[in-house]
Amino acid sequence: MRTREGGRIVVDEAEVIARVRAGEPEAYAELVRAHTGIAIRAARALGAGADAEDVVQQAFIKAYCSLERFREGSAFKPWLLSIVANEARNTVRTAVRQRTLAGREAALTEAEPLIPESTDPALAALETERRAALLAGLDQLSEEHRLVVTYRYLLEMDEPETAQALGWPRGTVKSRLNRALRKLGRLLPALEPREPLLPRQPLQPREPREPRQGGADHA
Repeated sequence: MRTREGGRIVVDEAEVIARVRAGEPEAYAELVRAHTGIAIRAARALGAGADAEDVVQQAFIKAYCSLERFREGSAFKPWLLSIVANEARNTVRTAVRQRTLAGREAALTEAEPLIPESTDPALAALETERRAALLAGLDQLSEEHRLVVTYRYLLEMDEPETAQALGWPRGTVKSRLNRALRKLGRLLPALEPREPLLPRQPLQPREPREPRQGGADHA
């Protein structure tokens, strides 16, 4: 079954996968239509640049061939994006640095902006400078830190989805994201041309503290 929600195509993934496994391969096209957009954004954000569509096509083929091994009850999108990430990583290894930056910039442009857009030309120019500063900051992070920031903020995936897509425990996602944001916070003041890129509050939404029960909690 396929419906639209806020302009997005929403499919009953379990039903579609069951149909494919039952011998209806054409049903897979519903998953392709539903997830192509975010898959291309992910590939570009991870530096695939002009090869993003090829990366995504290959990822969909690999996902289809591996569908028999897909764990029933799991979400398809994070699993697909983990394949996209692997394909993009292979592509980026052979790409020059400038091409990697161009791919991320395209993803930032197409995604919901981290920095609100403005019709004021002066503010628009400042936003362009801020975006350049953010890209420069991301480029100085390690691959693991760049991945977790990309998935959580550029692709707007929640913590469980990010953990599944990257194949990391949720605690690892949280700790690497915190370290990445701290490093970005140190890098961005030196890279910003004029006004601060990020708010003075942390990028990661604050979560309410749970009351301690018993002894100390060890991570």
